[in-house]
Amino acid sequence: MKKIATLNILLIVLIFGLTQCAGDFLDIPPKGVLTEDNLTDVESFVIAAYSFPPKQNIYYSLNPQVYGCMRSDDSYKGGGGGLGDQVGWYQMEVFTLTSPNEINYERSWEGGYSGIRRCNIALQQLEKTDAADFPLKEQRIGEMKFIRGYLYFMLKNYHRWIPYIDENLPNDEYETLSNHPEGRTDLELWQLILDDFEAAYAVLPETQPVDKARATKYAAEAYIIKTLLWMAYEMDENHQVVNINQAPLQEALIHCNNIINSLKYSLTADYGTFWKCENDFNNSEVIFEWNATLEDGTTGSNINRAMTLNTPTWPPYTTCCDFHKMSYDYINANRTGPDGLPLFDDYNEAELKNNPDYWNDNTFDPRLSHTAAIPGSPYCYNTALLFDSAATVFPEHFGYVHSMKELVDPLGPCQYKQRGNSKNVRLVRLSEVLLWKAEILIRLNREDEALPVINQIRQRAANSIYRFSDGTPVLNYNIQPYVDGVNCVWSNDFAWKAYVWESRLEFAGEGRRMLDLVRWGIAADVMNAHFDKEKTRLEWMKAGFFTKGRDEFIPIPQPAIVWSKGNLIQNPGY
Repeated sequence: MKKIATLNILLIVLIFGLTQCAGDFLDIPPKGVLTEDNLTDVESFVIAAYSFPPKQNIYYSLNPQVYGCMRSDDSYKGGGGGLGDQVGWYQMEVFTLTSPNEINYERSWEGGYSGIRRCNIALQQLEKTDAADFPLKEQRIGEMKFIRGYLYFMLKNYHRWIPYIDENLPNDEYETLSNHPEGRTDLELWQLILDDFEAAYAVLPETQPVDKARATKYAAEAYIIKTLLWMAYEMDENHQVVNINQAPLQEALIHCNNIINSLKYSLTADYGTFWKCENDFNNSEVIFEWNATLEDGTTGSNINRAMTLNTPTWPPYTTCCDFHKMSYDYINANRTGPDGLPLFDDYNEAELKNNPDYWNDNTFDPRLSHTAAIPGSPYCYNTALLFDSAATVFPEHFGYVHSMKELVDPLGPCQYKQRGNSKNVRLVRLSEVLLWKAEILIRLNREDEALPVINQIRQRAANSIYRFSDGTPVLNYNIQPYVDGVNCVWSNDFAWKAYVWESRLEFAGEGRRMLDLVRWGIAADVMNAHFDKEKTRLEWMKAGFFTKGRDEFIPIPQPAIVWSKGNLIQNPGY
């Protein structure tokens, strides 16, 4: 049931983010929106908070494809207008051209804090509510803390040093708040985010059988794990990992096992199952997903707006805008050797550009075909609709291979006006929990226990052959499990290499890649190797260089620093 998103017709912009002007302007009653004064039902405040994160779009860019994919080696910006189309994304993609004045940074900051403000207002209203009159009070408090924790988690992933505002902080103290208090480490901020998820975990139900878009205990537990993993990789002031703390890893492992052993979730038989919009809220693997809807009575529908620029420019099916193209580097990472394992050391030596024999000369991991729209292959599981190279406007800049996981069959029930779609955003799923478990076990020098977990994921990939309508495989696939002493020596170093590779292929195009590289402390090495190779393929990549100690995180927006009268401190190097 999509009740929460349908109620989005309220669409309540309760407050402005930190970058809005302060002073008397904040005291002027807004027109045409609902506020604390004209909302009469506490549930409406909750719905207002739920409505915000799924509606993030290019104007409030908490968009994982922008910060997690385009800034990584997985994908290119793309765009029907070439390099100058959304030029800020191009600048942040090559790193050397970006600045704190880039408007996308301001939008992500403003969007995040606007959503957080909605959560805080809802929490204030809930605290004033008598539980006897509203029996769901504690559960709704947990839901609000989950959403607030999620928004802080995303902002911290992107900016690192951010101010923390809860429901008890007076409005007039906002601009005096520091994002980097003297003498504190960012572990204290991680702890505040963890506190929100743990508070949610304590009171949320295991399932939400009626309003399926609401947060659950297991969604909160998954984000407890994500937060603990970040806390384990301790960083210095220049964003470099200086210690891997085993205590958070041990704690996260307990939570991984809790989710796995609950038997509430199971891997789907086919990797492609959860990318079909028909399986929204009907998937054994998905632990939490943001709700999107179509023709629900709201203005413009509550579609997945963050993806409206990502559809190919492919008349008559889709009209705009050809953003988010998969990189040559990522495509090559899917190549496998005769043993069915990744080509770890020389994967990127093959050349797809100007090579018509590439697809026939190589074997691949099947997940490539579920992630990337390759010319000549079925598009979004419609075997009667083959993706066309004509759908790419600037192949000389971005190649012909389009990101596909966030998109839908344009002839299916979820397409919206040839651009957007109503497919839910799968935020966390069981395969991620399994791979977190493998990561933790390897870091704890228990790599033998990680081997069957990683092979479980690889076996599911092997069972997920992408086929034409006659049943013929689209590409030459060859993927095999790791067998110690046969096709590999499963040492700790090799296990870590295999895990990093598995994570990349399993979650490519979903916004995780750059965040993982930063968390593991290998972003500079990976990205500069990427640029060294890509600049031989693409002229515009010659501007690319990752500055260690700066580019792990994006800057604090300059307008926010000005508004705070200097209380917000800029990240190093900007």
